[in-house]
Amino acid sequence: MNFKTVSIFIIFSLSLASCQAKTEKKSLIQKPTQNSLVDSVDLDILNSLKQIAKNLQFDSLTPKDQIIETGKLFLQTPYVGGTLENNEKEELIINLHQLDCTTYLENVLALSQSFGKSQTNVSDFSKNLEYIRYRDGKLNDYTSRLHYFSDWIIDNEKKGLVNNISREIGGEYYQKTINFMSSHISSYPALVKDSSLIEKIKETEKRLNSQQHFYIPESKIQKLENQIHNGDFIAITTKIKGLDVSHTGIAIHLNERLHLMHASSKAKKVVISELPLAEMIQKNSLQSGIIVARVISKQ
Repeated sequence: MNFKTVSIFIIFSLSLASCQAKTEKKSLIQKPTQNSLVDSVDLDILNSLKQIAKNLQFDSLTPKDQIIETGKLFLQTPYVGGTLENNEKEELIINLHQLDCTTYLENVLALSQSFGKSQTNVSDFSKNLEYIRYRDGKLNDYTSRLHYFSDWIIDNEKKGLVNNISREIGGEYYQKTINFMSSHISSYPALVKDSSLIEKIKETEKRLNSQQHFYIPESKIQKLENQIHNGDFIAITTKIKGLDVSHTGIAIHLNERLHLMHASSKAKKVVISELPLAEMIQKNSLQSGIIVARVISKQ
């Protein structure tokens, strides 16, 4: 069984799981870590991945191919925003059948790590996901989640999981005040419910605003796209006041151009962009450029 065949199988499995998810009430059946929730649909997906991984030589792939092939497994998976919100308390939500642009990257990175270590049980995956999603790898409360993607990159760079290469490949310094969450409290149910969290969010914003940030402006993306590798994580910067990043995805080269594999709110599913990334961003009046983070091999 080659990886292309496996991808088709998984895409079918994910599509089936998604259809079931729309009509069946979630059944929370297991807590693989103290603060995590996984339902029967996602447990079935993980178990399927575990069986398939036994037939693959995943550890023989390069790190960038591990990311690309894992990312492809989720093509056509429905886009659903806010899957991590509206819980009574902060818990590690495992959702493989509904993705937004950030949870897509987190799940791909966590799964690729599990595949690379031949560890595909739910406990190993949960530990990887928590380590990636939360500051210093520890789930404490709502504010320990890495809400701003700039913060996500900085924290996961400290963990040795990614390397922000934006500056070294020709990125430029940019300055922007990041305060979207504290300026739009009503958009975040957790902050409305517990106002004590607001100060912690402001502390995060203050720390982000004290650091230097680099990006590749939209006018330079095509010129530099050959320096961006398959499997690099792409964060799209935005002109929206107070916000650092508005969208994320995975770099993939097709027909000698750089495209984006991403959970698209417009397409309502995980897709590979029809347009090259440079043109895609130029067509969006609110997008300004990209930050590039390269996954670091742990092998």
